[in-house]
Amino acid sequence: MRKSGIHNFPAIDRVVYGKAAADALKDEAVRLGAKRVFLIVSRTLNTKTDEIEKICRALGDKHVATFDGIAQHTTRKQAAEVARQANDAEADLIVAVGGGSAIDLAKIVIMAMEHDIRDEAGFDPFPMGPGVNFSPFLSPTVRQIAVPSTLNGGEYNAAALVTDERHKLKQIFFHPQMMPLAIILDPALTLQTPSNLWMGSGTRSMDHGIEALCSPAGTPLADEVVLAGIRILREGMLRTLQQPDDLEARRQSQYGSWLASYGLQARVPMGASHGIGHVLGGTFEVPHYYCTPVIMPSLLRYNKPFTEEAQKRLATALGAPGGDAADAFAAFTRALGLPGRLADVGIGEGKFDQISKIAINHRFVQANPRPFKNEAEIIDLLRMAA
Repeated sequence: MRKSGIHNFPAIDRVVYGKAAADALKDEAVRLGAKRVFLIVSRTLNTKTDEIEKICRALGDKHVATFDGIAQHTTRKQAAEVARQANDAEADLIVAVGGGSAIDLAKIVIMAMEHDIRDEAGFDPFPMGPGVNFSPFLSPTVRQIAVPSTLNGGEYNAAALVTDERHKLKQIFFHPQMMPLAIILDPALTLQTPSNLWMGSGTRSMDHGIEALCSPAGTPLADEVVLAGIRILREGMLRTLQQPDDLEARRQSQYGSWLASYGLQARVPMGASHGIGHVLGGTFEVPHYYCTPVIMPSLLRYNKPFTEEAQKRLATALGAPGGDAADAFAAFTRALGLPGRLADVGIGEGKFDQISKIAINHRFVQANPRPFKNEAEIIDLLRMAA
């Protein structure tokens, strides 16, 4: 049991579940007094389903515009462009409907709206670098609502990952009020989510829970909640694997993601899986949802001397009481059909030096429970995952 620390509560009003997304969003717009709602939505949901049309109908004349051309790795350039569109539309509420990229885009768009950022360079004063513990952003006038279609869990976080394409670098931007005011969980919205994205995004949510559980800065409340989330999420994902159209399995998976991401809500620092994953995605364009399965088993082995008790509890949550957490996690991701090694996602040893040079300065790599003394130790970890 942890003996000292601080537990932070997030700037979020509510999580809405058990109600269709269109109805829930209509009610939230009324609750918040919104009159001009700007939608940032998945193109798949917008063009291959009627879910966005249902939302637009429910909002009626409150709906002012829809943007659906979301880049996979949220970019500064796109954030500035969409913020201009939202400001031109005089939007007073931003709603993201889709995966992690849609939700991160909405988070950074409200900050770009507040600061009238019009190009990539406009974001230069705002990234959260190592040692920076306060947000340089002003509080946003316009807030957002998130309606996730994947299991990533990033909607429970008050930070956004945004890629600076000029330097091929993924950066963290943070403000407590970047957290959505409300999160709406509707499993029907997830039926069109590709299986590899659904499963991979679920491992990202588990990653949030695992790194919070293993963090020296974790809290007793976060520990218990994320362990329950990892267990529930594992069971729901395996059920969905067997029966993709099982809405109850998808609902269970969403609840698991909600709980597993509780450390994010409490602003528990993440570790090297997140930090290295940001480099793999932002610099080498590895899909975000493949980063956890290729790094986490090796990182658990690397961290084990510093996190042994946490890993015993993790193994139980992963369905392997008394077993090895790294082995249990690797077996789970194999069962989901996800890549398990860096080589499987196109990352060979020739890229390890560049990864280590960027990662060594990442705030989450620096917060890893077992410290990395130098770049060579990061390369050793990458070789374990090769």
